[in-house]
Amino acid sequence: MLRVENISYSVGSRRILEDISFEVHANEVVSLIGPNGAGKSTLLSVIAGDAKQDSGVVQLDGALTSSYSPRDMARRRAVLLQKTQVAFSYTVREVVAMGRTPWRGTIRIDEDEAVIERMMIRTEVAQFAERDITTLSGGESGRAHLARVFAQQTSLLLLDEPTAALDIRHQEQTLKSARDLASEGAGVLTVLHDLDVAAAYSDRIVLLQQGRVVCVGSPEQVCTAQRLSEVYGYPIEVLKHPVTGRLLILPLR
Repeated sequence: MLRVENISYSVGSRRILEDISFEVHANEVVSLIGPNGAGKSTLLSVIAGDAKQDSGVVQLDGALTSSYSPRDMARRRAVLLQKTQVAFSYTVREVVAMGRTPWRGTIRIDEDEAVIERMMIRTEVAQFAERDITTLSGGESGRAHLARVFAQQTSLLLLDEPTAALDIRHQEQTLKSARDLASEGAGVLTVLHDLDVAAAYSDRIVLLQQGRVVCVGSPEQVCTAQRLSEVYGYPIEVLKHPVTGRLLILPLR
């Protein structure tokens, strides 16, 4: 679904990304992890088409992203930015409905109301549907924008820190929703800072450091105590849950 090949990107004389390659397939969740300044959000911007790489290619559905019109891109990939603010007093329903914009003028416009309702229920913002979005808390607003992105119904989802400002219940709900969308055929690429969460919900992980790929693979392949401790510059433990066998990733305290 998504192929990133030898991507490099600079700001002035500073190289932000260097020779990055990986793929995202349908039916999987891939997480980008790495310390602050590793280039995760910048890489997501390049993939989304919001920033132009110096070299390398990004392919979506077998074609270069640069070959698509903005509307075609909007029908293929949806983007949740790290920081999303609405300056005007739209209702939550109106904000979620913005996700349906790419489908105006197509037969899929008939699905709008059902999709909007379903995604508001999925993200638990239906009870805020008529509220002014500027009056919501940070977490509530974040869930409304997540509903907007889900309502866009694209084959690829690009999520930049989707669990930021969310309480633990809604963090888990958000990532379960991402997994559900992947099981329905989408590809999900998400930036996560919580390593334990990344290991729990990802099919594969891309570990970045200073704009370079350190490792790509399953959580078990990427998340070793030695590798994570070296990349993050802090001692990290990687354990296995005695009952479920899943990875537990914790800072050594």
